[in-house]
Amino acid sequence: MSPISSSQLSSLQTSSLPLPPSGQAKSNLDALSNASSNTEEAEPLKEAFGDFVGQTLFGSMLSTMRESVGKPAYFHGGRTEEVFQQQLDQHLVAAMSEASADTIANPMFELFQMQRRA
Repeated sequence: MSPISSSQLSSLQTSSLPLPPSGQAKSNLDALSNASSNTEEAEPLKEAFGDFVGQTLFGSMLSTMRESVGKPAYFHGGRTEEVFQQQLDQHLVAAMSEASADTIANPMFELFQMQRRA
C-alpha cells in the first residue's frame, strides 16, 4: 500500500463531498452506527485505521530519520539506493505497523469507536 501524502489528505475535504438529503443522512448515520457494532463489518475499518495510523506515524518518523542522517562514507549504494529507499521504507512501515498494531493502533481504534458511538 502506498503512503498517504499530505496533499492527498488535504484534498479530502468534507466540503467537496456531496451531502445526501437530511432524512437519508440520518438513516445513513443509523446504518453506520449499527455496522460499527458488528465485528465482521468493523474488521475492514479496523484494518484501514491501522494502516492509516502506521503510515502516518511510522512513515513520518522514517522520513524525518532519513533527512537527519547523512550518507555513510563507505557503504552507500549510490543512486540505486536512493531510488529504492522509498520502497524499502514502505516495507519497513508496513512491518512496523503490523508489529505494533496491538499497542498503538488498536487502542486508538477503540477510542475512535467510542467517539463515534457518543
